[in-house]
Amino acid sequence: MTRPTWLVTGGAGFIGGNFVLRQIARRQARIINLDALTYAGNLDTLAPVMEDADHVFVHGSITDRRLLRDLLATHKPQAIINFAAESHVDRSIDSPGEFIHTNVTGTFELLEAARRYWRELPGEEREAFRFLHISTDEVYGSLGETGKFTEQTPYRPNSPYSASKAGSDHLVRAYHHTYGLPTLTTNCSNNYGPYQFPEKLIPLMVLNALEGRPLPVYGQGLNIRDWLYVEDHCRAIERVLEAGCPGEVYNVGGNNEKTNVEVVRTICHILDELLPDSPHRPHERLITYVQDRPGHDLRYAIDAGKIQRELGWRPKETFDTGIEKTVRWYLDNRAWCQRVTDGSYRRERLGVAG
Repeated sequence: MTRPTWLVTGGAGFIGGNFVLRQIARRQARIINLDALTYAGNLDTLAPVMEDADHVFVHGSITDRRLLRDLLATHKPQAIINFAAESHVDRSIDSPGEFIHTNVTGTFELLEAARRYWRELPGEEREAFRFLHISTDEVYGSLGETGKFTEQTPYRPNSPYSASKAGSDHLVRAYHHTYGLPTLTTNCSNNYGPYQFPEKLIPLMVLNALEGRPLPVYGQGLNIRDWLYVEDHCRAIERVLEAGCPGEVYNVGGNNEKTNVEVVRTICHILDELLPDSPHRPHERLITYVQDRPGHDLRYAIDAGKIQRELGWRPKETFDTGIEKTVRWYLDNRAWCQRVTDGSYRRERLGVAG
């Protein structure tokens, strides 16, 4: 059986990079990987597959209309999987325009290119084509102490990042209902795992702790997130692409609700065990509480019942197993961490606003 070709956008980023590495390792598809290589895009992540015949890397943006048209005409993919996005809340507070440009305008350009390509496909190929859009639970806003986000939860984004992702989600929905484009959308909870850019909570805490630097926790550290191991997320994307119903939305969560300070303390305890000779033990003493960021949502929690019932997907990792794998990965890959932070980001605080 001939393997399909997939156009993956944002495939040098955290989730996209893990997805690409997994597909090439499993020989599931030929990947055309389009990435703009902004601060969070990293070719080091793709080093194992850069010379692989099943992986074609293209440096470019989803806002580039001509490039998108040429890629689709040349490679004729059976699916487009859109990871490309500006994705960090704190950065969106500092520079909201970049988020609107990539997440809204970029998604529009990608949808337009996909629509024009799809409508020219012959019958069976047209029927099989899919446009899978990767989004976030942050579009739903903030929860109280109880309840979970479902696919029917109204959108109430509270940051420029989540508002831009909400806008892109609405465009994807509109292109299905208006033009019939066979779209799929997934809204995931907080991902963690290998290759995550170190501005995010877990890698930031690991790397700061290794150097004895403060571990900054917003407010009282009581904001709650549902944590999803990135490999489980990649499996969910594969399953949605394989069997999801066009026009549908699937929430993907890890069923691992933790306060931020619980996460940081868990990391500290793992480092205490793995690094018994560290001069910074106990690492928990490095925790420093800092002023909360503007508009910080209190709690996110995903109800992943729909994808479990309809598609048979469930996460394999608990938070305990996933976080230990993650900490070990950062300890074993310090050269990657050093290279990715050699640019302008120095693990300073972002999103203070003013």
